[in-house]
Amino acid sequence: MAANLDYKCPACGGALEFDSATQKMKCPFCDSVFDVSQLAQQDDVLNQQAPDMQMPQDEFNWKSAGGNEQWNDGNISVFICKSCGGELVADENTAATTCPYCGNNTVLSGRLSGALKPNYVIPFKLNKEQAKAKLKEYTSKKAFAPGTFKSENRLEEIKGLYVPFWLFDSNINATVQYEATRVRTWRDSKYEYTETSFYDIYRQGNMSFNNIPVDGSSKMPDDLMESIEPFDFKDAIGFKTAYLAGYLADKYDVSMEQSIPRANERIKHSAEDTLRGTVQGYASVTPRFSSVQLINGVSKYALYPVWILSTDYKGEKFTFAMNGQTGKFVGNLPIAKGKLAALFAGVAVGAAGLAYLICLLLGIV
Repeated sequence: MAANLDYKCPACGGALEFDSATQKMKCPFCDSVFDVSQLAQQDDVLNQQAPDMQMPQDEFNWKSAGGNEQWNDGNISVFICKSCGGELVADENTAATTCPYCGNNTVLSGRLSGALKPNYVIPFKLNKEQAKAKLKEYTSKKAFAPGTFKSENRLEEIKGLYVPFWLFDSNINATVQYEATRVRTWRDSKYEYTETSFYDIYRQGNMSFNNIPVDGSSKMPDDLMESIEPFDFKDAIGFKTAYLAGYLADKYDVSMEQSIPRANERIKHSAEDTLRGTVQGYASVTPRFSSVQLINGVSKYALYPVWILSTDYKGEKFTFAMNGQTGKFVGNLPIAKGKLAALFAGVAVGAAGLAYLICLLLGIV
């Protein structure tokens, strides 16, 4: 069985949690508070352990700042809770969890050791109650959400999760060619003239990109994670396991190699958008050629804070996500068919009334 770490309160022996409000470790039983640095010795265990399985890294366009790529055999693992002796069952990607028997917060150290240890973590800044309030605020602003959903919906599940991200840095050299037009119109006593001029435009630039994030968990939809961006990397700190206490965490199951195409795509689009913004004053601009060359790409591994909220409405589940650092909130809501029908009916009545008024003015009716 793999080793695991837990954080016990030195005062009463209760399970410590990371408190997002104070950015310190707090005991919910005796209210004792400790600096994360006071518990840093726990992380020494990670540096002494080797991950369960390892394979050599091939050469890619990106070099990992975190060491060798890792893989696992996909088996369910069993851990023993140090507090009560209960068995914790976790899938191959779980890195932090809570004992269902005694509530003890446990970090599965073998999932975060050696080359699997993240370079950075952004601690949670917003707590569970703030996430609930954000859901209420979000639903109240949606005009076509059913009224009963706003008043009767109940949270089926809410969890704070550290999601694994690969962060990519790169210098790039970008070149884009455009075809653009300008249109000039004038008239004389007999005719109206239109002149269209065509231009070939070239833009070239050298740029640097830092900390471009790519979701490293196959469980989390990429579009959902990108919707709650950006994360502000200024709050990122060197990884310490204490920040995971009281939250769930997954290690990556999408490798750095697998994340490269998405990173390259995001960088390419950003570079093209930047150059396109410099082409002004034309009636139309059409890209004809684009080349983006990446230079000295480096990847890093980080855990970012995300609140996942699940709500049940008429037997259907709706999932929402909130950035645990900034509070940005996204999700899909049910649509009240009655409200939507009323809108279209109002549009139809308005159009009919406008047509009748025009007919009156023209003397048709």
